[in-house]
Amino acid sequence: MGKPKFAMLLLWVLFGSSIILHLHVEAKVSSRLEREIEAKLKQLNKPAVKTIKSEDGDIIDCVNIYDQPAFDHPALKNHTIKMMPDYLLESGNSSTGDEEPVIFQTWLKSGSCPKGTIPIRRILKEDLLRAASIELFGRKPPQVFNNSTNDFDLKANSFIPENRSSAYLVTMGYNYIGAQADINAWNPKVTQPNDFTTAQIWCKNDNNPYFESVESGWMVNPRLYGDGATRFFAYWTRDSYRSTGCFDLTCSGFVQTGQVVLGGALSPISSYFGPQYSLNVGLFLEPYSGNWYLKIKNNIAVGYWPANILNTLRHSAILVQWGGQVSSTNIKKVTPHTKTEMGSGHFASGRFQSACFMQKVRIKDYSQQLKYPQYVSAMSEEPDCYSALNVAEYGKDPIFYFGGPGQNPIYCP
Repeated sequence: MGKPKFAMLLLWVLFGSSIILHLHVEAKVSSRLEREIEAKLKQLNKPAVKTIKSEDGDIIDCVNIYDQPAFDHPALKNHTIKMMPDYLLESGNSSTGDEEPVIFQTWLKSGSCPKGTIPIRRILKEDLLRAASIELFGRKPPQVFNNSTNDFDLKANSFIPENRSSAYLVTMGYNYIGAQADINAWNPKVTQPNDFTTAQIWCKNDNNPYFESVESGWMVNPRLYGDGATRFFAYWTRDSYRSTGCFDLTCSGFVQTGQVVLGGALSPISSYFGPQYSLNVGLFLEPYSGNWYLKIKNNIAVGYWPANILNTLRHSAILVQWGGQVSSTNIKKVTPHTKTEMGSGHFASGRFQSACFMQKVRIKDYSQQLKYPQYVSAMSEEPDCYSALNVAEYGKDPIFYFGGPGQNPIYCP
């Protein structure tokens, strides 16, 4: 055999070997990922006593209350469930007469869970595949600050993250042990794959880059849920979203007690100059146990964040925020700005039936009285993209409006 033919044959052998090696490595990686996904699904989806197929496509598993994901947390081994005390469920009627009856969850049209079980939205393989990684599934991206090398710098907006844009009503003080509001429900558009948008309440122990927070409200998050539906959510973190906490029950920690699906779709939704719908959401600390309880529709218990997974927040919050937030990498001087909407997608100046609102805004302190905060400020980090307006007319309960379209040709390029 001549040298040219031999060299050509050798090249083909080497080429074929490299393809086989590449396919072998690819198969190994694929196989490992499949095993990791199966293990994660087994961890998240506990054995169901009953399964309900919701008309919106969700699969709801009725899981024994003591088999829920919360008890995988090391701090909750042998934890005894503590139902929400009756006095925390008591609340005045939040209806104003200006809106339709409060909304609830779509899955309830298809059935209910037996006593002793809780409804949990089933996590699917495709849900995990949409995540940045299996480890990061169900978590907010860490906040990126404008000076990442000096998180403790107290100067010039060092506590305002570069990958979040918020418009909110805020009160600061000492010893807040509860907050609630009626949150107007809309279905804003999310235009980028990794974006999400919320309307929510935050109870925080501080506003520095290592704050603790318990949060709840509604959200549109296609990457997490796989669609553009408006869904009820809960979140917690002990370190500003760095490594602790998650949405709903996608990690261990939050103890669910009620017949409410975290991550469940809400229906009906408000429309522009049409019927308006709201969901009452309340977060309350039970001082003796240190647990933060979550309830909706004034007197329906959802569950609680146990004191064991919190630090100083188990004693009180010192800051409460009501409003909206867009998470995106295309905000804060990045052009083009994201077109992901906040609230209704309309600016706060449009007010009722145009802008998203929160009414019956209340805090509770150790006086145990539910009351409007003494000092509040309406804030917007990008007022040309998303705005905030607190309307406090004499003799009337204040209403807070917020939201916007994001990118627009006039103000927010």
